[in-house]
Amino acid sequence: MNVERTLKLSLVYGGVVSFLIAIVGSVVGALVADLPGLLAALIGAAVGFLFVGITALSVLIAVRSTKDDPSSPLFFVIIMGAWLLKLVGFIVFTAVFRTVEGLDPVVLFVCLISAAVGSVGADVVAVLRSRIPYTEPPLPGAVAD
Repeated sequence: MNVERTLKLSLVYGGVVSFLIAIVGSVVGALVADLPGLLAALIGAAVGFLFVGITALSVLIAVRSTKDDPSSPLFFVIIMGAWLLKLVGFIVFTAVFRTVEGLDPVVLFVCLISAAVGSVGADVVAVLRSRIPYTEPPLPGAVAD
């Protein structure tokens, strides 16, 4: 199934992006804010990968629940529900963790935003490389519109 392959690619690319953010963010965070910066970068990259996983899982659940019918209202309910969950989770996470004494809030925020933008890029690359057809070939004997 092409959807599962695309989701696997998305998880792999999202993992690579999160790993790079963890490495670069840890080095920069440690240079700027010592241990609190390093920890904030690692947590930000991990939460970014968690969001990539939520996206992939929601699409997989939506495809399986609607029997691969993306025009189904249930498909949109599942996808938008996951999006809302991520949005609320992001707001709650930033509100709670920005006040934690052992973390640098600026490094955490920059890593979270970088992970969000990077995960969108990873999803785009995964979809572009998945070769999922977006039109259906005409069936033999079908009348053209």
